[in-house]
Amino acid sequence: MKRTNRRRVLQLSAGLGSGLLGKADEGRPPGRPLSGYGERSKYVKPARTMRQTKTPQAGSSATPLADMYGIITPSSLHYERHHAGVPDIDPDEHRLLIDGLVERPLMLTMEDIRRLPSVSRIHFLECGGNSGGEWQEKTGPDAQRSYGLASCSEWTGVPLRLVLKEAGVKPEAKWMIAEGADACRMQRSVPLVKDLDEALLAYGQNGEPLRPEQGFPLRLLTPGWEGNVQVKWLRRLFVTAEPHYTRDETAKYSDLMPDGKTRIFTLTQEAKSVVTFPSGGRRLAGAGWYEITGLAWTGRGRITRVEVTLDGGREWREARLDQPVLHKAFTRFRLPWKWDGKAAVIASRATDESGYVQPTREELIAVRGRNSGYHFNGIKVWRIQADGSVTNGDA
Repeated sequence: MKRTNRRRVLQLSAGLGSGLLGKADEGRPPGRPLSGYGERSKYVKPARTMRQTKTPQAGSSATPLADMYGIITPSSLHYERHHAGVPDIDPDEHRLLIDGLVERPLMLTMEDIRRLPSVSRIHFLECGGNSGGEWQEKTGPDAQRSYGLASCSEWTGVPLRLVLKEAGVKPEAKWMIAEGADACRMQRSVPLVKDLDEALLAYGQNGEPLRPEQGFPLRLLTPGWEGNVQVKWLRRLFVTAEPHYTRDETAKYSDLMPDGKTRIFTLTQEAKSVVTFPSGGRRLAGAGWYEITGLAWTGRGRITRVEVTLDGGREWREARLDQPVLHKAFTRFRLPWKWDGKAAVIASRATDESGYVQPTREELIAVRGRNSGYHFNGIKVWRIQADGSVTNGDA
């Protein structure tokens, strides 16, 4: 009997292949021709949300995290943060100067840099101001507008230590000033510490040259550190004995503490996570099985654990981490969930290999107060209503 049924199934399949499907294909016009550069389907329309400050050239745009699969952010959807617009730089004319406390000052062309030994590595990049509104309860209604100033790419470039070794850094050197070629001459003081061994002079992103918004033709990449220190359109590395206390490390990207003191050079991005489905602005179709999923990352190395709560934090369940779990990169987590159609409060919390556990918003405020607009990594809560709609849990 089993053999007869299998033969019948095969006959039906053959009939479908030669009959019904064949008729459906009759008269179908050919598709569009080849193109020089691939485009998304017209039915897929993810986009970054944009926020301008005082001028059109200053502002940010956020990655639509809830629309992403896996851990790699398409270059076209990588978050942006600019202080003076995006410069138009001819790579043939661009130069990188390395001077200051070095034995042999260098002036490198892009051709010089691309001839050096290179590496490709996957790392996240996060703006120090990501989720900054969460401190003041100006919480974003969805994952994009609350946590979207974070992205993850494969970066290609030359290890910074190679060019610093070639220049011959002097013993008294403890810092370097990275300067960009944009209109505001973005400058950040960068400590010459062990963590900098991972730094790259990056010229590639996701298999192609950097996009102009990401620093074409050259940017500094310091994995795990806040985005602003990873200077785009890099034109100079001035090696020095001390920091220069530039505008963007004093007036900005620093944290005023409750006792009146200021945390400065807060470089390492702490462990953080966010549920991207279901998340704010989405709606569940009805009771039944779903897969809760999201992203976790840390500037201290690898994510070791992500837990998900379905009841506002009373109980936590361990989620599955997609492999491989990479060093200082996004980690995708997943948890199967059978929704009973009742209201629920969901959130995620991450733990990294240093043992650091992502705190709640209340725990952060208890230590650091409400005076900061930077370096927020608190737990993000979503509320699911009985009709399936999902809203910001802190609203």
